[in-house]
Amino acid sequence: MQFFDDSLHPENMEKVVITVAPYGPEWMPEDFPEDIPLTMDEQVQKAVDCYEAGATVLHLHVRELDGKGSKRLSKFNELIAGVREAVPEMIIQVGGSISFAPESDGEAAKWLSDDTRHMLAELTPKPDQVTVAINTTQMNIMELLYPEYLEGTSLANPAIQAAYSEMTVPAGPAWVCEHLRRLQASNIQPHFQLTGMHALETLERIVRRGDYMGPLNLTWIGIGGGFDGPNPFNFFNFIHRAPDGCTLTAESLLKNVLPFNTMALAMGLHPRCGNEDTIIDHSGKRFGSVEQIKQTVRVAHELGREIANGKEARAIYRIGQQYSSIEETLKANGMAPNRLPGQKGVPQRG
Repeated sequence: MQFFDDSLHPENMEKVVITVAPYGPEWMPEDFPEDIPLTMDEQVQKAVDCYEAGATVLHLHVRELDGKGSKRLSKFNELIAGVREAVPEMIIQVGGSISFAPESDGEAAKWLSDDTRHMLAELTPKPDQVTVAINTTQMNIMELLYPEYLEGTSLANPAIQAAYSEMTVPAGPAWVCEHLRRLQASNIQPHFQLTGMHALETLERIVRRGDYMGPLNLTWIGIGGGFDGPNPFNFFNFIHRAPDGCTLTAESLLKNVLPFNTMALAMGLHPRCGNEDTIIDHSGKRFGSVEQIKQTVRVAHELGREIANGKEARAIYRIGQQYSSIEETLKANGMAPNRLPGQKGVPQRG
């Protein structure tokens, strides 16, 4: 991204698109019963509360009544339909780490393992976005979850810690290309969850080959454990390399969420918050998703930035847009064109 002398002036920035992740799949409801919704009605109401507080993008996961994360496609369809009816302007972004489980013996017989993950393209009603990881990556969320943060929670259990420390995000090249093909065919926008520079470089190659032709909405994730660590220089290097025409959201965890969101807000970028990212404030006290949104709104206003409503957020994310060629995709995302046959030197932006 390029910055000019007046790039840090709020009048030259897009309005703020706040993403909230209020379903905290790594926590059990008893870890924070005041904030983690359990029933379907509670999960829909949480979306309403977050939208009214100022968040326009809902990062969605679903729970079963026993508190565990749902792997049933039907439950995701139910929650998406409920949120769509309750807050129709909210952008629904389904977490792409889901691997659906068959709900009957017949389904079990016909599904292959990759097909269960590709089922995200078959959600009904359709979400606006599905998050997509690039490159298979270790996701050891335990690396930066210090013991004092976990005391009295389900993650204090050594067996659960061991399972989460070995977690990976499978996103190899064949799977990614097929997943992008299916999402684009369903007119569902991918939101790219990038773990560092290697993922951004691979995504650029995907675009330059024409395997994805649409807007680039990116999230940089600084959570360590196989992803970039929460070091500002990692974030700034990523910003420097990100295409001029993309949107970029910051994501970190626990006490790192507010500092990275503040940096993002100051530079004209976008923040993410919610109990999937942190359940504590800077003093270590429980801190719910709605209160985190309100804090983000306050910080944005202190920096002179306005908050996007649902319609404005859809325009900023270019929801529903796809492009017809590689060249159009590169131009729309502020990237240099591909080198022409016989061309020498560095390609210039057209």
